[in-house]
Amino acid sequence: MQRFGQLIRVKPDKLEEYKAYHAAVWPEVAKTITECNITNYSIYHHDGLLFAYFEYVGEDFEGDMAKMAADPMTQKWWAIQKPLQQPYENRKPDEWWADMEEVFHQD
Repeated sequence: MQRFGQLIRVKPDKLEEYKAYHAAVWPEVAKTITECNITNYSIYHHDGLLFAYFEYVGEDFEGDMAKMAADPMTQKWWAIQKPLQQPYENRKPDEWWADMEEVFHQD
C-alpha cells in the first residue's frame, strides 16, 4: 500500500460549488476510483487550500491512473472540477494536484 498526499487551491468564489459536488459524488466516478485501487480517499479544505489523502492498494499505479483518465464519466467530472480549482504554483509540469512528500507516518 502506498499513501499519497496532494495539494491544490480552490478558487475562492467556487468553494461552495466544489463542496456541493463532492457531497454528492457521481456513483460512476466513485466506482472508478475504487476499481483503480484507491481507498481511504479524503479531501480537506483550509483557507483556500485543498489537501487530498488516499491509499493506493494496486500493483500498477501508472496503469490504474491511465484507466481512470480514460473513463468517460471521470473525464466529465474532471471537466466540471478543473475550472473550480487553481493548481499550486510549485507543482511539477505534469501535475494538476501537487504531490506532497510524506515526512512522518505512525500507525
